[in-house]
Amino acid sequence: MATVVVIGAGHAGCEAALCCARMGLDTVLLTMNLESVALMPCNPSIGGTGKGHLVREVDALGGEMGLAADKVTLQSRMLNLGKGPAVHSLRAQADKRRYHLNMLNTLFDQENLTLRQGEAAQIMTRNGAVCGVKTLSGDMIDCRAAVVCTGVYLKSRIIIGEAQWEAGPQGLMPAGQLTQSLMDLGFEIRRFKTGTPARVAANSIDFEKMTPQPGDEPPVPFSFMTDGGVKNKVNCYLTWTNERTHEIIRQNLHRAPMFTGSITGIGARYCPSIETKIVRFADKDRHQIFLEPEGGGYPEWYVQGMSTSMPEDVQWEMYRTIPGLEKCQITRLAYAIEYDCIDPMTLTPHLGAKHIPGLYMAGQVNGTSGYEEAAAQGIYAGINAALYCKEKEPFLLTRDQAYIGVMVDDLTTKGTDEPYRMMTSRAEHRLYLRQDNADLRLTERAHKIGLATDERMRRTQQKAKDTQELIRRLQENGMAKEMKRPEAQVEIPAEWGYNAAATEQARIQIKYEGYLQREMAQIKSARAMEEALLPPDLDYNSLTSLRLEARQKLTDARPLSLGQASRIPGVSPADIAVLTVWLKRLQA
Repeated sequence: MATVVVIGAGHAGCEAALCCARMGLDTVLLTMNLESVALMPCNPSIGGTGKGHLVREVDALGGEMGLAADKVTLQSRMLNLGKGPAVHSLRAQADKRRYHLNMLNTLFDQENLTLRQGEAAQIMTRNGAVCGVKTLSGDMIDCRAAVVCTGVYLKSRIIIGEAQWEAGPQGLMPAGQLTQSLMDLGFEIRRFKTGTPARVAANSIDFEKMTPQPGDEPPVPFSFMTDGGVKNKVNCYLTWTNERTHEIIRQNLHRAPMFTGSITGIGARYCPSIETKIVRFADKDRHQIFLEPEGGGYPEWYVQGMSTSMPEDVQWEMYRTIPGLEKCQITRLAYAIEYDCIDPMTLTPHLGAKHIPGLYMAGQVNGTSGYEEAAAQGIYAGINAALYCKEKEPFLLTRDQAYIGVMVDDLTTKGTDEPYRMMTSRAEHRLYLRQDNADLRLTERAHKIGLATDERMRRTQQKAKDTQELIRRLQENGMAKEMKRPEAQVEIPAEWGYNAAATEQARIQIKYEGYLQREMAQIKSARAMEEALLPPDLDYNSLTSLRLEARQKLTDARPLSLGQASRIPGVSPADIAVLTVWLKRLQA
């Protein structure tokens, strides 16, 4: 008998399974195809604005994505360096096949973890709680908890113009059975959509007509455990659409599934197709296109910015209007993919199903998009599935503790009507929740639950110690005051012997001291609302001072605290005031 079964081995499933196994639980990771483990079916990169924060947090908790990305990095860039450290976000081009192989070997080598190829058909329950997972081939895997990480595979449908067929990404099989099981368990099923650009043969690209985009020197690793840094091995390239590109698209909008009604799923607002961009931003005469390698020495390149579901003949015509792609050979057509997902408001703030003990959900099945969002949910759901099996208190990250906390709170409290994407603007405490201090924020908590290793904890403590020691020395030498000046370029003496991590922390903490103090005061004030816990069995309908809409919303959402209640759409400040008075009377 397995203790935990993880369904799906994408980025969410890999993190969830590794997490459960590393916390000592007998874990089975079930995937429809071993070739799809940690697959990057869309862009060959890890990180990006907001997403880089999530990767660092996954790493700080003891996850694998950052380590795996560092091993296969082709090019590394820190985004938003022209702005403050709150929005600096690391992004790395990755060798997607080596990433898959690296993660596959990590899974096979992990103690307590069994990787199996097979399709989950049904989640079994006994007395209302999870008791097993039944496969399409008829096997019954008994378990105490299940983590559903099905990505975009649930009843997935590929769409290219008028051509449509049931399939998963990159020609893989769809998952046809599990949707009905989720419906039988009481989940509301939604239909979302995402898409991907075409891939083109490297030897058909004229790179001389494009602008090289080199990586940063020295490149920065994702993982706090990576020693020796990473190396830039390739350039990416920038080119642009033009009026001819736009003309072809406009002339064929009547054949575009996005506009004919063929696509019924809701697409991602922040990653629109090229035809959507041409219509939505009709005043723009060109759009950026980036050419990115799929792997080191691999013969296919990814055309970032040209996601589309246009018919095949239109794709050939419009791609060949791009400077440098006039003679391109499309090796894989761009496509849209529709898939089933659930309403994340049916989940607790620990990513567990409210009505089914032992059932957890992570990744795109919760209505999100992106590898990084999936991995972050995967490790979070995995931690809580493991703690559930150990009969311990769940692990909660709040909005003032982590970007993961922001994302999970957004999903489970506010819900989402479109594929959710993490951005720095979603985090109200982003000056504190920086990617550079993820280890200082999260590693100690992960170590206490048995996930972060002793060596990771030792490094975090050393970083904290070195940072405070360096700040003291800078203050004693009068250099700290100079550092606070916007134009100041203060060099820290190399002979002092502090590494880059401690130096970075010291500079940020000194330069933004006043802002950080203000931020911490705001966090302290907000935390009082989060710590004002509401009874899980509270009968909101009995509180007649609440508005009717608030009673309905609160009954459905079952918030853990006043803070969470205040973020539920339809619950007003006046309703929160009523709950505050009621809670004070209860505690009197």
